[in-house]
Amino acid sequence: MFNICINKTYNMKSMGVLKYTFSLCLVLFLSVSMSAQKEYKAGNDGWLVNLEEAYDLSKKTGKPILANFTGSDWCGWCKRLTKSVFVKKEFKAWAADNVILLELDYPRRTKVPADIKKQNAGLQQAFKIKGFPTIWVFDLDKDAEGKWEIDAFGKTGYTKTPGEFTTGIDKMIERKKATAGE
Repeated sequence: MFNICINKTYNMKSMGVLKYTFSLCLVLFLSVSMSAQKEYKAGNDGWLVNLEEAYDLSKKTGKPILANFTGSDWCGWCKRLTKSVFVKKEFKAWAADNVILLELDYPRRTKVPADIKKQNAGLQQAFKIKGFPTIWVFDLDKDAEGKWEIDAFGKTGYTKTPGEFTTGIDKMIERKKATAGE
């Protein structure tokens, strides 16, 4: 789109028109880029992609964050987990009552906005993610300097059914509550 605008105005004799068209094209390019970032969302309904949003919602509701580290467009086990668990009504109902859902995607074909890509890379490093899918359950806080403090409950990977998945997560949450009460 950007090159098309420049090529169309290149033959015009008036520099004023060239500057105006160039500025208009730049504005259009930037608005398309910004709208693409605003439109970026998780592959599944109800999941967030921004850690700050998940943190705010977690603080407001008192629910831990369930983060799905996924390669949505290339990872076979990630796709299987989505089909067997994340799209099922049983999981969605459980999640609405128990956790804040955060998708951290590392696709190969889908474009991810730079800020989300940077966020995901930092979290991949912080959680030492080596394979996909990996699901972590955790609480977040910020220290006095505004740096994230992660209080991890535990992690899991692929499971075959929503019941098996949610039972495992429930056990992590219960263990964390029990150790916090000691």
